[in-house]
Amino acid sequence: MTTMMTLDETLDYLKDSDGYLLLTHIRPDGDTLGSAAALCHILRRMGKTAYLYDNPQVTTMYAPFVAPYIAPDGFKPDTVLAVDLAAENLYPQGFAPRRIDLCIDHHPTNTGYARRLFCQPDKASCGEIILQLAQALGLLDTETATLLYMAVSTDCGCFVYANTNADTHRAAAELIEAGADYKRLNKLLFRTFAYSRLKLEGLLYAGLRRYGPDGCVTVATVTEDMMRQAQATEDDCEDIASLAGKVAGSRVSVTIRELKPGLSKLSLRSGEDFDSSAVCTLHGGGGHKMASGCTIKASPDEARDIIVRDILEAL
Repeated sequence: MTTMMTLDETLDYLKDSDGYLLLTHIRPDGDTLGSAAALCHILRRMGKTAYLYDNPQVTTMYAPFVAPYIAPDGFKPDTVLAVDLAAENLYPQGFAPRRIDLCIDHHPTNTGYARRLFCQPDKASCGEIILQLAQALGLLDTETATLLYMAVSTDCGCFVYANTNADTHRAAAELIEAGADYKRLNKLLFRTFAYSRLKLEGLLYAGLRRYGPDGCVTVATVTEDMMRQAQATEDDCEDIASLAGKVAGSRVSVTIRELKPGLSKLSLRSGEDFDSSAVCTLHGGGGHKMASGCTIKASPDEARDIIVRDILEAL
């Protein structure tokens, strides 16, 4: 049974435990990596032994930020802590399932797999939760602020996604005041793209399809063949799920990523009037109301037919 934790109870647990291994989720984004690295840095400043699990899917863009915190070979943790990880099926590649002592998360669909859970689903990012911990401990330094700015800004699309609220902007302001290297991060994360990424975007836009009343459902597909044509890598797929939703009149957008033949990852984005998470839950996924995902054992075309049917029924 999962014990729901308050902020104070989580702080006490972090103070009393040691030998930490922090987990980030499969296909890690800036929020899980920035939040976990920041928490690892905080724990070390508390005098704890703390490392990040060496997630093999970390892209080259994020690798320098997490490199100082990766666990050495043979490290045996006493405490396993998951960050921004909503369910067991999101464990990083190569991680052998075992007891998770604490999960810190902001997803309302968290399955309660960990022994303890500190979850704040009203937060736009997990980084905002780690910020609270850092402030309560008096350990918000420049390194922590930079890592958390990466976490917060990427999970709200540089403050343009619908999950952005006043608290998100307040968190960003506090991180900037604490010394976050926000100018460099904004350029690196949101205004610098590889040639292969731009070629991939061109292929994606060329294949856009619309469904439903007035074309209110927009679907984009990224196949393995498209990746080869663009000579794209995993780095080029960062935040690609946001592109289909730029079409005027789109209420729900879907980005389908072919992971391998017969397996497709789907990312849904919507406005406040549609529950993307409810649709993804039908296929074992979840997330937030306006941003969610799932994986379907089907080709991209088959997955498209399935998800469009489900969305239109929900609409």
